Amino acid sequence: MKNFLLLTLALLVGAPLSRADTTRADLVARVESCEAILQDFQARSKTAIPPAVWQRARAVIILNQFKAGFLLGVQEGYGVIMVKKADGRWSVPVLISAGETSLGFQLGATSVESVFIVTDDTRMLFTRRFNLGVDAKAVIGPKAAEAERVNEELLRTPLLAYVKSAGVYAGATVKAGRIARNDKANFNLYNTRFTMPELLYSDWVQPPLEVQPLMAMVQRLAP
Repeated sequence: MKNFLLLTLALLVGAPLSRADTTRADLVARVESCEAILQDFQARSKTAIPPAVWQRARAVIILNQFKAGFLLGVQEGYGVIMVKKADGRWSVPVLISAGETSLGFQLGATSVESVFIVTDDTRMLFTRRFNLGVDAKAVIGPKAAEAERVNEELLRTPLLAYVKSAGVYAGATVKAGRIARNDKANFNLYNTRFTMPELLYSDWVQPPLEVQPLMAMVQRLAP
């Protein structure tokens, strides 16, 4: 039995899950799901990001993750990053990968949806990989229903986090999340060889119709 458990653990740690080739339609669905996540956050005062926070936004990160575990808690997912350009326009959504692994005896599953508002330096977005809450310190942001929490000191926090989860998960609470660039996905989605910096800050790629609703929503929230 001990050998079986050790073998199972080794397979979970060392062997990546096999995945079918991701199509452009799959990538469009990821952008649309991130749009739906933001819509859902803003639909209720208990989760909505208030206008005072959006006014400070220099970038927004939207993550859609799923975590499930037996012996290991493995959280994987995807998301998008958008930045506000110098002229006040928001960039196209750039796809990223997201994930976290936590050790321990854990059973169950849950979906985790997150929105991070970056109010300070956006250079961290260009690293190959970084941990939200570690490389970038995150503070739970004020909701629209919590007007008393909206103050100047909180609004100066470089990274404000908004998180929702669903389902039952017998394990550690997510304290940080690893996100990484996914240039391959963006090459496919935008039919270009431009990487994250060019996509975020240049006008060299025309936004395809599928990403324009998310861009329009963020522009309305943070003009």
